[in-house]
Amino acid sequence: MSAGSLSPRTTQLGTAVLAGALFGVGLPLSGMTAPRKVLGFLDFAGQWDPSLVFVMAGAVGVHFVAYRLIRRRARPLFAESFAVPAQGRIDPRLLVGSALFGIGWGLAGYCPGPGIASLGSGTVQAVVFVAAMLAGLLIGKQIEGQLQRRAHERGATSAPERAS
Repeated sequence: MSAGSLSPRTTQLGTAVLAGALFGVGLPLSGMTAPRKVLGFLDFAGQWDPSLVFVMAGAVGVHFVAYRLIRRRARPLFAESFAVPAQGRIDPRLLVGSALFGIGWGLAGYCPGPGIASLGSGTVQAVVFVAAMLAGLLIGKQIEGQLQRRAHERGATSAPERAS
């Protein structure tokens, strides 16, 4: 079967696998899967290790250029339209999520991608981090669902009052 005869879904999946593999190989090469290195990078008041600044600057630089080039296209290569967030404002959900991300990163030395990639090392620390991350995601979904239900109930009970 030639590359031209692959289905769009197969091509999209193959591209995602290749991008994920490249990301997965790059994480340990850059030091992002080494909690001590990450914690050293976050330790501004102690023995700060600035080496990850170069990793982040490289990633931001590549994204900055690639994003502008890609957005000039009428549509993505493997999808009908671009998936760009419609909401551009900073809201409480974003602030809380960012704070929790930063706290977790600072405590464990892992963020989600490197944590998952580190599962391959078999360390207890990586397993505990990923388990805690998944538990946090589930708890967050539960809390969000409860908040949405409460907001919906308040809207449903106050709607008739507004009509009168």
